Amino acid sequence: MFPGLGGRGMSPKKMKGMLKSMGINIDEIEGVEEVVIRTSDREIVIKNASVAVMEAQGNRSYQISGDVTEIPRVSPSDIELVVSQTGASPEEAKAALVECGGDLAEAIIKLGSRTS
Repeated sequence: MFPGLGGRGMSPKKMKGMLKSMGINIDEIEGVEEVVIRTSDREIVIKNASVAVMEAQGNRSYQISGDVTEIPRVSPSDIELVVSQTGASPEEAKAALVECGGDLAEAIIKLGSRTS
C-alpha cells in the first residue's frame, strides 16, 4: 500500500493491477515450508517462509520473509579430523563443530580426548 494516495492508501488488488499495467507481475508461491541459502561457510534457513516473486522486464526477483536461523557449514574433512582426534561419532563431531561455529580446536576440546 502507498500511504498518501487519497489519504487512505491503495488496496492490494488495485496496486497489483497498477503494477501489471507497468509490466510488473507479482505472485506469491504457495505452500513454501522453508528456504535454504547456502554460502561457502554457512546456511541460512528460513522456516515458515513467505515467498513473493516479482517479474519485470524479463527478470525475476524473490522476496522472502520468515523465521531465520544461521548454521555454520561443516566439511566432511573437518568431521573426520574431529572424529580421529576425539574418538567421537561423526554425528557428535558434526554437532560439536556446529555448536562451536566450525572452530576445529574448540570442537576437539569440547569433546575431549576419547582416544586411548
